[in-house]
Amino acid sequence: MIKIINSVLLGDCLDEMRSIEAGSIDLIYLDPPFFTERKHKLKNRERTKEFSFDDNWGSNKGYAQFLKERIELMKPLLKEEGSIFVHCDKSGEHIVRAILDNIFGAENFQSEIIWSYKRWSNSKKGLLAGHQNIYFYSKSKYFKFNTIYTSYSETTNIDQILQSRTRDEHNKSIYDRNDDGSFKIADKKKGVPLNDVWDIPYLNPKAKERVGYPTQKPLLLLEQVIQLVTNEGDIVLDPFCGSGTTCVAAKLLGRKYIGIDKSNDAVELSISRIENPIKTESNLLKNGRDSYRNADKTALSLLSGLKFNAVQRNKGIDAILVEQFDNAPVLVRVQKDHEYIEEAASLLAKAMKTKKSKKSFLIQTQLNDGLFGNLPNFEGMVFLESPALQIKRANE
Repeated sequence: MIKIINSVLLGDCLDEMRSIEAGSIDLIYLDPPFFTERKHKLKNRERTKEFSFDDNWGSNKGYAQFLKERIELMKPLLKEEGSIFVHCDKSGEHIVRAILDNIFGAENFQSEIIWSYKRWSNSKKGLLAGHQNIYFYSKSKYFKFNTIYTSYSETTNIDQILQSRTRDEHNKSIYDRNDDGSFKIADKKKGVPLNDVWDIPYLNPKAKERVGYPTQKPLLLLEQVIQLVTNEGDIVLDPFCGSGTTCVAAKLLGRKYIGIDKSNDAVELSISRIENPIKTESNLLKNGRDSYRNADKTALSLLSGLKFNAVQRNKGIDAILVEQFDNAPVLVRVQKDHEYIEEAASLLAKAMKTKKSKKSFLIQTQLNDGLFGNLPNFEGMVFLESPALQIKRANE
């Protein structure tokens, strides 16, 4: 077992998996043939090599038998807290789901993840395919799971972030209140737990990460799978590793890996990528499709490096820090162009009162100190100069 950790094996996984110790794997991710009934091929960026594999089966029965024989061997390899993620699309999803229900049990089905993306269009009649499926099953009810938090929707009401909620006598969710009728401050909010629709961009043809393998998946997708159900040092197995994306993602995240593929070209490509990983960053994923639609982009850029929730549709606040102060929200506002500092402070002070904030930060961006020459004095409000303003003052 030790010899095959952090390595890519050449061969059919039906044979190679027999050398893996039972109960030793934390996560199995597989992106098997999709039952597309065609041969897939693609050339690398330099046009010097063509990668291909045959996905012709002739019948549902042949494809189902191929998968069943291999997935049956995978279950014993998993630890009791382990999980399996099987990637597929509309061509064979009905077959994959039936096999997984039969081997792992319907009671261990956890999620059908929809990987959603936008791709270049074609002239084919009908709707353009914009998603693939990943079936998530656990080996038992004791599966490992790490909650991943995402940003709040732009339409989220600010009070939903700040106020604690409870249930009334009808089990309806309501805002919780103190004996005096005032609302209770919520605990620190990390964001919204990740749902089962993953909006992760497809690798575009010019992405540096792309290596020319026909079914290459983005590292961002595999990293999210790995982070969800494993910890550092855990072992990840990919029995159809193809271009090696799973192994590369595992290495980047401090996990151990085992890859298997029957194509010598795929194994060589995987090893090359593992030795020299290239990851394409996604600005779309970082900022969101409708990022900062109503929030002030300039204001939020000054908060880079801090954990915060951007506030939409509120003229007194630009952001709320994730960390609280004295069990109350910490508000942030940035002075706008052509706005006196007193105006900005007044709006922030009003927001502090309504949101029961005990500390806030007002970032000053303008050289003039306002109508009266001095900064206003509001309890709990801290004034900070933006880096640009500090440079301007130093250059006077």
